[in-house]
Amino acid sequence: MSQKRETTVLLLSLLMTLGVIGGGLWWLTKDKQSSNPTETIESAGKPQSTKSTFDQKQISTGNKLLISQDTTPQKQKAVQAIANANYSEAVSQLEQSLKIKRNDPEALIYLNNARIGDNKAYSIAVPVPVGTDMTTAKEILRGVAQAQDEINQQGGINSVPLKVIIANDDNNPKSAKEIAQNFVKSQDIVGVVGHFSTGVTLAAAPIYQKHGLVAISPTSTSVALSDLGDYIFRTVPSDRFSGNTLSKYMLEKLNQRQAAIIYNSQSDYSKSLRDAFTTNSVGDGGEIVTETDLSQGNFNPAETLQSAASNGAEVLVFLDDSTTLDKAFLLMQLNNRQLPMLAGDSFYRPQTLQILGEKAAGLVVSVPWHISGNTNPNFPDAARRLWGGDVSWRTAMAYDATKALAAGLANSPSRQGIQQTLSQSGFSFDGASGTVKFLPSGDRNWAVQLVKVQPGNRSSYGYDFVPVY
Repeated sequence: MSQKRETTVLLLSLLMTLGVIGGGLWWLTKDKQSSNPTETIESAGKPQSTKSTFDQKQISTGNKLLISQDTTPQKQKAVQAIANANYSEAVSQLEQSLKIKRNDPEALIYLNNARIGDNKAYSIAVPVPVGTDMTTAKEILRGVAQAQDEINQQGGINSVPLKVIIANDDNNPKSAKEIAQNFVKSQDIVGVVGHFSTGVTLAAAPIYQKHGLVAISPTSTSVALSDLGDYIFRTVPSDRFSGNTLSKYMLEKLNQRQAAIIYNSQSDYSKSLRDAFTTNSVGDGGEIVTETDLSQGNFNPAETLQSAASNGAEVLVFLDDSTTLDKAFLLMQLNNRQLPMLAGDSFYRPQTLQILGEKAAGLVVSVPWHISGNTNPNFPDAARRLWGGDVSWRTAMAYDATKALAAGLANSPSRQGIQQTLSQSGFSFDGASGTVKFLPSGDRNWAVQLVKVQPGNRSSYGYDFVPVY
């Protein structure tokens, strides 16, 4: 069989595999944690009814299911009970549901909301990509749910409990803007944990800024977020840190200079990370020999690798986003570990371990936090007790974002008061990932970590993400 025919057969086989796995991936990973794998409205604390302004299809305090996949009958009954303001019944049903499916963050949030009922509470909102990226949505919700549960069990914020409103923005800029408009109009909402991707956050952020509603993204890393205004924060480090760390690893640890970059020109996150990596590597003596844009329709993985090789590439650097992972996986598979591979945090997910297996061995990924490399053991221990397994960096960053809003509320319970508290030069607290402190830009001054794919049994896929020390 000719080499060209072998490559064609391999591509067809891999595409079929990706299709099969993609179709059943959520079933396979539904119980897995991906850690191994300006106008101010000062009305916070106003009693909120679940029947007030949140009857929209994509927004819920518990009166409708946003995550209907693999739900329990008890959870369905609880949602109906909340819709009828029968909170005691909802509490009973949700407690039973969590005994059956303990790692369901939506159920835990609804349980805490049901315990509050129509009583006075501080309300925050968390928009997540339920419709397009269920794994990420659950990871973020677990962080928010864990923080809410701890806060309320400890007596609330100055004796006022915390209520959480969940929204599904489908990781879509248009939907995110509509949801943001809804949030800023609701006088009950005093802060937002979100959004997920950089492009969606960039779309919604001007609305929060204009209306004076603090939004803290736990996952958006683009450098562009630094200039969006004094109501926009994030608990995840900027791409400046990731680009610099990946570049230094290539130049100093791998002792390689020639990089082939794979990215997505339609993704603000990907473009930001590409620019940061390029600036740092070229500035320190490296060279970008080729660039491959995965958004182009003429993508050919075999030709991409051939071009990289012919141009002298020594390292493949994957800086694309979650929407182009399937193409990136094809490249990684065909590379077959011939060239060292580096990647951004989009690749820190169970699919990387499950789909690629040994083909991903040695892959180095930049992440804001890793459960085995953290400086605060209390959070991961509590997370394991609560969820029955390890949690990801997205969960840790969402936990910290929720705790930051709570700290702002404790000091000054209003939209403007939260912003002023978080902006103070002396503001800081100990979060899941260590000390949380914001720069004047709203960025977090926090270094990223590197993890490497190695054989292991924590993820159940035979490979784990292990910290690079």
